[in-house]
Amino acid sequence: MTKIQAAIVGASGYSGEELVRLLLRHPNCELKIITSRQHDGQHIEEVFPRFAGHNLKFSAPDVKRIAAECDVAFLALPHGLAAEFAKPLVEAGVVAIDISADFRIKNTAKYKEYYKTDHPAPDMLARAVYGLPERYRKQIAQADLIACPGCYPTSSILPTAPLLAAKLALPEDIIISSMSGVTGAGRKVDLAYLFPECNESLRAYAPVKHRHLPEIEQELAAAAGMPEVAINFVPHLVPVNRGINSTIFLKVAPGCTLDKITAAYHDAYAAEPFVRVLAPGKQADTKYVIMTNVCEISYTLDEHTGRVIATSAIDNLTKGASGQAVQCMNIRFGNCETDGLL
Repeated sequence: MTKIQAAIVGASGYSGEELVRLLLRHPNCELKIITSRQHDGQHIEEVFPRFAGHNLKFSAPDVKRIAAECDVAFLALPHGLAAEFAKPLVEAGVVAIDISADFRIKNTAKYKEYYKTDHPAPDMLARAVYGLPERYRKQIAQADLIACPGCYPTSSILPTAPLLAAKLALPEDIIISSMSGVTGAGRKVDLAYLFPECNESLRAYAPVKHRHLPEIEQELAAAAGMPEVAINFVPHLVPVNRGINSTIFLKVAPGCTLDKITAAYHDAYAAEPFVRVLAPGKQADTKYVIMTNVCEISYTLDEHTGRVIATSAIDNLTKGASGQAVQCMNIRFGNCETDGLL
């Protein structure tokens, strides 16, 4: 087993806090550096009392120090900012695992269209590996820049990709409806996410051109073996802290049967430690995946409409962000993939 020295750049947000939680219990990783300009100089328990007793102090981000002391740096930063750290860290020999959107989308024109700015480091895109272990494990094992998927994309791609790859579902007319807990919006003060605004409320938002849409379309096109696909993706905000539940509607291809769907999921995920495929007729439930790195998948064949209806449940902060990042770290450094996650 490799003993890994790690840094978290931007450790004061929800994803950063989740990374701290996971790495402090990791048997083969030592958390050396946590950064936050806002909390520079504060002990970790002053910001996160749950971590009292751990001798960690926030510091301002320092690439030279991270490169001198760490093997891996997790970038839990807003999009646009992560690229500023990824490039010098990778060039200094540090593996960068980015939880932002900076390196997920390969098409720079799509990035500009959805993020309203030019890509901050287009020369690094060819080096970035999409950090979804169930689809890119071999590439992750060799990567020095890993782009962790978004939470909505993770919950959408994992149930959908095996059916497209097996040609059991058509790559046209795909509809995805997803519901997310409030932590998916990040740790910020915003009227829309205050308790009185969210509590006892359920609402859709960004029904067109959500920022995760091109990422989902990119990966579903890859699964289908096509240059592009176009889907409808409608996210919803629900009054819970954590969790995402996605429902995916797919038109079946000729010859598709429930047995073939079952076989496709079995072939894709029977050996995967963090994907749990339920028996037909059961439904994925966030209750059973919160605080875990598990994606739960269920599926039904609706012969009336000729559609497969798949559902998934993940914890948006774990399998949808920080847990998946730790899983990628384990793969990259040749450790047990489940270290720190079970």
